[in-house]
Amino acid sequence: MPYEISLMAPAEREASIAKALKSPIRTLPFHHFRAKLYELPIIRVPIDMPVYRMENFRTYTDQHEHIAKERLTADYFLNGQEIESVQQVQHDILAKLSRRGVADSVVPVIDVLKQDGQTDPLLATATGVIVNGNRRLAGMRELGLPYVELMILPADASANEIVDIEASLQGVPETKLDYDWIGDGQLINRLIGMGRLPKQVADQLHRPEKEIKNARQALIEADLYLKEWAKAEGEYGRVSEYGEQLFKDIPKRLEGKSTAEMQASRVIAWSLYDNREKLGARLYSFNAAFGNLANDVLERMAVALDLPMTSPPSDGAPVDDDDDFAIDLDDDEDVLSFDAVIAALSEDDTRADAVKALIDAVITSIEVAKGQKDGEAALKAVTEANAKLVSIDLSRASKSTYDAIGKQLNTIEALVQKLQTKLTELS
Repeated sequence: MPYEISLMAPAEREASIAKALKSPIRTLPFHHFRAKLYELPIIRVPIDMPVYRMENFRTYTDQHEHIAKERLTADYFLNGQEIESVQQVQHDILAKLSRRGVADSVVPVIDVLKQDGQTDPLLATATGVIVNGNRRLAGMRELGLPYVELMILPADASANEIVDIEASLQGVPETKLDYDWIGDGQLINRLIGMGRLPKQVADQLHRPEKEIKNARQALIEADLYLKEWAKAEGEYGRVSEYGEQLFKDIPKRLEGKSTAEMQASRVIAWSLYDNREKLGARLYSFNAAFGNLANDVLERMAVALDLPMTSPPSDGAPVDDDDDFAIDLDDDEDVLSFDAVIAALSEDDTRADAVKALIDAVITSIEVAKGQKDGEAALKAVTEANAKLVSIDLSRASKSTYDAIGKQLNTIEALVQKLQTKLTELS
């Protein structure tokens, strides 16, 4: 039968712990508090006494999934630490995590507890809030163990000091907590929010400073995707398992681009992520498509879908702040615009065809870029284009497509004339 939370009143819980501290079982050294060694007391208490700490970076993704699914306020967990129903939700999240292993190398926590029982005390505050060991506590409760051993921090430990303890444990290889990349990034943001510089956080976590900065940038990119594209703000489960590499790669690929180019590149990346199972290779292999090849990909899509890549020049009217995708080049000429291609990828009735065109454009663009390393690239591209044209059977085309086919053939004819002229010049 699943464990049911029954909270003890905070004052009663604190008094019970204070009484137990008068005759602790033993003490153990602890090196991760206030940068010095502490001998912390160990006590044994009933299993239902401690409470789960809600500012828990291991469960951050699951917490926000629950908030989004149930349409709860953003502070539902943080403000619910002493509420039974909220503690129950947190217990269910932690119990699920306690049953989860990592590939074939890490045995689920609950299996270890079932075999060995509790071997190390859980770290807790003087008020019974678990600082380290929330998942183990959930596993012990699910197994029906009657008591739990706690290592108690000094009563004056502050909230920021508790975050520091978690960060210190995360920075030690032997004790590194198995956060997902979302939780890891949120821990970094919390430390920055405490007034730390990225270099200080890097030192605390024993990691390069550039890795700390990239973790923060990746979170920003993930939030943009969820809010602006997926319309699923806070649903980190959509990106936690498969999105780490992509969202950590995006910032580097956007460097040096204009605002419009950055947004268009993001749309390419987001669309590829949504359709990663159709790519036939790892998403990482397509990074160039939203990096240095993004404009080429967009142009190929525009040709394939018969979409404009320009918009009329500005008439001097104020620019709409919401129009992130237009690039002003010259008042007397049409300006480059990615709006039409992005709209095709965004709108429900055009997305399927646009995604197909995107994948074709990405593959072609990358193949051409690779081929340009040798002198046969142009011949290869022309041969491939010729082979595709030869394979066309217009007798099977639907009448509704005749106009679109005609436009495409006119475009092809113009491109051929341009290439012929260039070839003549080079001869």
